[in-house]
Amino acid sequence: MAPGSRLRGFFVGAVIAGGLTVLVVAAAIALVTNQRHAVSGPVGAPVSAPVTASAGASASTQPPKTSGDIEVVKERRLGERRMDLTLRSTALDDVTTVRLLLPKGWSRDSGRTWPALWLLHGGLDGYQGWSKSDVAEMTENEQVIVVMPDGGKCGSYSDWYNGGDGGPPRWATYHLKELLPLLESRYAASGERAVAGYSMGGQGAMLYAATGNFRAAASFSGAVHTLMPGADVAVFLGTTAGCFGTDWKRIWGDPRGDREVWRAHDPYHLAARLRGVRLYVAAGDGRKRRGELFGDITEELAGKASRAFADRLKELGIPVETHFYGGRHNMTYWNRELRRALPMLLDSVGAK
Repeated sequence: MAPGSRLRGFFVGAVIAGGLTVLVVAAAIALVTNQRHAVSGPVGAPVSAPVTASAGASASTQPPKTSGDIEVVKERRLGERRMDLTLRSTALDDVTTVRLLLPKGWSRDSGRTWPALWLLHGGLDGYQGWSKSDVAEMTENEQVIVVMPDGGKCGSYSDWYNGGDGGPPRWATYHLKELLPLLESRYAASGERAVAGYSMGGQGAMLYAATGNFRAAASFSGAVHTLMPGADVAVFLGTTAGCFGTDWKRIWGDPRGDREVWRAHDPYHLAARLRGVRLYVAAGDGRKRRGELFGDITEELAGKASRAFADRLKELGIPVETHFYGGRHNMTYWNRELRRALPMLLDSVGAK
């Protein structure tokens, strides 16, 4: 039985014992196991001069430094389509990586641009998270640049509150005000964009879509209602497991004392800003199935949040395509949901 299947048992035991130690350990094991679960098959800021890179496999270059808020430290081209960029970000005050899947025929010097599909990973994961899916095969013949940035193991696609002082890490600023302009000025990405993500990345997809920068957004098992009862505990557990030693309240503050900060990062409360964006929301129920001792409490919470979010959109008269199913919190299901949502995402940016 996978560790994720035993999470509810640990949860009950922790509550009875009057403490959270066992719950933290169980959540860490479950989240790491679930989000590293590879695909097992379907289930039902200015920048300067251009950077050049060899097209050969495993080619690596050291581009010249750029001015402004972001610097391209290195490009690494692996095969015909994959390119990894190492970047130095002012918003993060750190070096980070983004993986690109380039369309066939891509060239920064072609004189044309390509629409972009951003794929955001979940908590405890990184820029390689979506590489465990079939996204390369799904987009092999599509004229779109797939953008898979790092979002931090517990970054929450937010500029951290840091007790009201702000400062790094500023993940939203990095993605939307540093990386996005870099891709469009240096890597032939157009202003036509769609975004999707799983778990923490589903939250990020909706937060970023609410800024008006994306024509379509999809959330798979997303944390799309962070003020729902129990969600603050999930943030605490995710931060404890993913960024051990980090005060979880650095992200948005205290969920009661800094409630307005939490509301400003809760897709449920930003739903009205999604009018005009094409939307897809999917999640499993996390329920125990035949042969399983326990269900998946992580997916159960994500499913409740996703249903509440979809209901809120419908209350506002905002169209949303939904798919709620029996399933767990892992890449097997997110891979399937990406395949289901992909035609809509590509069509929204003119790539289908």
